[in-house]
Amino acid sequence: MSRFFTTVFAIFFYFSFIITTQAQTQSPSPSLVLCELKSNTSCADCLQNVSCLWCIPTKQCIDYPVKNILPPRSVCPLNDARWGVCWVNFQVLIITMSVLAGIIIIAVLVCCICCCKCERIGNKREDAQVERQTRARKARQKARKIGKEMQLRHDEIRQKYVVKQKQNENQSRTKT
Repeated sequence: MSRFFTTVFAIFFYFSFIITTQAQTQSPSPSLVLCELKSNTSCADCLQNVSCLWCIPTKQCIDYPVKNILPPRSVCPLNDARWGVCWVNFQVLIITMSVLAGIIIIAVLVCCICCCKCERIGNKREDAQVERQTRARKARQKARKIGKEMQLRHDEIRQKYVVKQKQNENQSRTKT
């Protein structure tokens, strides 16, 4: 699914780049040709200049209103306005760009979530390894402690029996 969107995205930008490049290479400089001179001609003639906007119902070629991002309805309705290429109206362009922007945002979020999830899995593995090492260390310490306690008990028992044995030897010597 991700490859599909990547491919569609790449194709869309490739064609829009080619179309924009062709429109720019074919157009004379904006200072030489005024957009108003191209009114009542054709959409293709008007849009040779990238600073022009073609309005279908009025067949007017007007300067693109650069103060606004989108041309106001008083200039030309969005579904009738053409800029760059004749076959794309502003409504389709806005919807397409919004969908593509949404897809890009979702893709970035998915990548971030996947990266964070992978990082957490790595941390869980490290945490588990540290936990195992800690348990092993505590087990060794406990074994040493138990070993020392047993050694002390054994020493006490040995002392007790050595003392009793010496007493028994002393008593047997005194009796004889």
